Amino acid sequence: MHTGREISVRRKLQRRLALVAIVCVVSLGLAGCQGLGFHGGDAATAATPPLHDVTPIADPAAWEGPSTAVPASSPLEPITTGEQVLPATVVDSQDTTVTVTDTSRILALDIYGSLSRIVFELGLGGSVVGRDVSTGFPEAAGLPLVTQNGHDLNAEAILDLAPTVILTDTSLGPWDTILQMRDIGIPVVVVDSHRAIDTIDDLTRQVATALGVPQRGDELAARTSAAVDAKLAEIAAIAPADGDRLRMVFLYVRGQSGVYYLFGDESGADSLIEALGGIDVAGENGWVGMRPVTDEALIAANPDVILMMTKGLESVDGVDGLLEHLPAVAQTTAGRNRRIVDMSDTQILSFGPEAADVLDALAVAIYAPDALK
Repeated sequence: MHTGREISVRRKLQRRLALVAIVCVVSLGLAGCQGLGFHGGDAATAATPPLHDVTPIADPAAWEGPSTAVPASSPLEPITTGEQVLPATVVDSQDTTVTVTDTSRILALDIYGSLSRIVFELGLGGSVVGRDVSTGFPEAAGLPLVTQNGHDLNAEAILDLAPTVILTDTSLGPWDTILQMRDIGIPVVVVDSHRAIDTIDDLTRQVATALGVPQRGDELAARTSAAVDAKLAEIAAIAPADGDRLRMVFLYVRGQSGVYYLFGDESGADSLIEALGGIDVAGENGWVGMRPVTDEALIAANPDVILMMTKGLESVDGVDGLLEHLPAVAQTTAGRNRRIVDMSDTQILSFGPEAADVLDALAVAIYAPDALK
């Protein structure tokens, strides 16, 4: 039987998880979440050329044709300066006081794959004993999975790995599995689930503090911020001026499950679009979280560019299938121009140490799509 506090936490989670609710719907079809593992998808897919090596087209609003953005593979640069100090006591994002005394067997689990990357970049990758399906960098390839059927946590798989600490957020379920881990005495630190460009530093520091390496967290946060800030400036220099900025929406699709949603404010998509120099149409219309697509809403939004996850686009058999499944798309500027930009499901909203590379690849696909031909 759950305590009153656990019930309260459960209700709080339900209110906060707009983005997570979308991903959970994907799990109904299971296949939609399979194969979302290592970044880049098809090994034969070449990385998008870097933004500084391409020439923006004169009129990105008039470009016709879809583009796939593939971030360059960023090698790990673990930070090893600064002594680890344990025990580390933190108050996590759920106001739970957690004391971590042992980081010899770490699990870092979230739907974005960013927590594990942060742990590796903090120089503690050698202590990570398992991974979620979204952890998508080569150094983690040999780790056993603790998720099944897409993004469902497998309690038995977790216990088999005997973790000494679990870092997670509220993006994976079932939540009872996390409560079970706490009940048997494993320290579980729940970090903030809200992801955006301006939350990367805080997320990094939350992870580092919980693992007893706050100095490394400061260094990694500063390094990531510098890379992101430089990329934002580079994008701002080529993006159209205010009056000509591209209107963008983030469309989440799982055709096999009949799932079609527009992502709005607080989903992460708003932050991504703004960073790319676009007009977030969802924010302009006051949409919060996610909302089912309606013909009226999509036509009224009339985006110039539609951002999507690669697996989502594949689930409707590409752009032609999208126009068939959602005829309203064809009545937008983006639809008429087939202006769909997609990126790997595990990268496009990850907002972690690779954020600058994600922005770089998307900016090329939007403002220099001819470089992908």
